[in-house]
Amino acid sequence: MELINNIAKLHGGVSVFAGVGERTREGGDLYKEMSEAGVIQQDNLGESKIVLVYGQMNEPPGARLRVALAGLAITEYFRDEKNQDVLLFIDNIFRFSQAGSEVSALLGRTASAVGYQPTLASEMVRSRSASPRPRRARSLPSRRCTCRPTT
Repeated sequence: MELINNIAKLHGGVSVFAGVGERTREGGDLYKEMSEAGVIQQDNLGESKIVLVYGQMNEPPGARLRVALAGLAITEYFRDEKNQDVLLFIDNIFRFSQAGSEVSALLGRTASAVGYQPTLASEMVRSRSASPRPRRARSLPSRRCTCRPTT
């Protein structure tokens, strides 16, 4: 929340949050916090500095799988077409791979020895290769950023 708020207010960039397999309550809480912080402009949504994309836990695996890729496409749009700095969050990358495994099983593909779909490597490469990188806009590529809640 704080990082998204700082990007929106201090740096003038846009944040994209892709929630793969999120709970409805968590999505609602984030929306409310962003509205209260002024990142989401309720009067004029076009002036908002965040895009929220959700695929809930109860949705089919194909929908959950596409949430991360939709977040990447939106990120590329703001970076390439609008020439803006973009911060992309994908929560949770494990649920992304899990949804891919479920889709693979539905298609009758044989899982690898460790239980993941045979297309996992190409899906992860696709998500990383499409991730924000400098073209015309400045960007800060953070490919190995892990945020953990403190207890």
